[in-house]
Amino acid sequence: MNIGIPKEIKVREHRVACTPAGVRHLVGAGHRVVVEAGAGLGSGYSDEKYRLAGAVLASSPDEVWRNELVVKVKEPLEGEYRFLRKELLLFTFLHLAGVPTLARQLVESGTTAIAYETVEVGGRLPLLAPMSEIAGKMSVIMGGYFLSRHEGGEGKLLGGVPGVLPGRVLVLGGGAAGMNAARSAAGLGAEVTVMEASQERMRELESQLPAQVHTIYSNEQHLEELLPETDLLVGAVLVPGASAPKLVTRQMVSSMKRGAVIVDIAIDQGGCVETSRPTTHDDPVFVDEGVVHYCVANMPGAFPGTSTEALTGVTLPYVRRLADLGLESASVLMPGLASGLNIWEGKVVHPVVAQSLGVACGENPFA
Repeated sequence: MNIGIPKEIKVREHRVACTPAGVRHLVGAGHRVVVEAGAGLGSGYSDEKYRLAGAVLASSPDEVWRNELVVKVKEPLEGEYRFLRKELLLFTFLHLAGVPTLARQLVESGTTAIAYETVEVGGRLPLLAPMSEIAGKMSVIMGGYFLSRHEGGEGKLLGGVPGVLPGRVLVLGGGAAGMNAARSAAGLGAEVTVMEASQERMRELESQLPAQVHTIYSNEQHLEELLPETDLLVGAVLVPGASAPKLVTRQMVSSMKRGAVIVDIAIDQGGCVETSRPTTHDDPVFVDEGVVHYCVANMPGAFPGTSTEALTGVTLPYVRRLADLGLESASVLMPGLASGLNIWEGKVVHPVVAQSLGVACGENPFA
């Protein structure tokens, strides 16, 4: 199969969909891999490394997108819509619940689109997990930084010092992102609470996380009680394929300390805080209700070396199966791949994505 790997065009997105080692693996299996020149530079991979791995270097995105299978990191942006077509199989992060305009473009073009974030195996999301882990760890790094007074925060050091109480961190959601946020915050010495809906998951968190991390049932009353004393709020809520529920209202945000920080990891699915709106690495924060909001939709792009290697490690087996066998046969051998299918034959075929778009599964919502 002919596989295309384009250069990402999202603001400050330095990840690439495949490492040179991954390309070598695909080429060794008999596939032709076309990599756009400069695609790997931000992750530390030169064009020469890709050439030595067996890739064909393309001087323009047009040469990459004309291939049968295109593997990306982030969803196609408006400047890439012209490349969408009926014969294309696209494999990337999509988050369609948060970008209905892209869903429309994919449906109308006839592109077959598989989303990393909805590939599910045994109740787990293996292709999303590494990026969630990175975003979770990042949330505490960035949140702690923007708590500094010179960045508009309240001037609170999360870890405290002897004789001074540490900062309080509230994490919404105990999945991969939330657990890593809690572990990182606890490692700094902060007082950490994880709000979670599942009793079973709370037991797992209690057994795996440090003693200063506590769990509590997720409900409105607990939020109202905890938010006024929270220094850093990390929104790590996830409903696979769906828009994130708005757990934190504007009124709740207004009850927080002036200069407290919110890091909304769920922003790529619309955000779990009512006052959140997407930001970029170039302009990452804004202040609303006196609270600093960090809502960068591609957080792991800040650490592309780590992110690219981690992402390739989990996506490569799926890319190989798709290239070897095609979508239908690959979906039989790797059942989780079928759950990743979002758009097929001009229809939205993932039930949760369809619900988010307000249509029945298998219907064209834009007809």
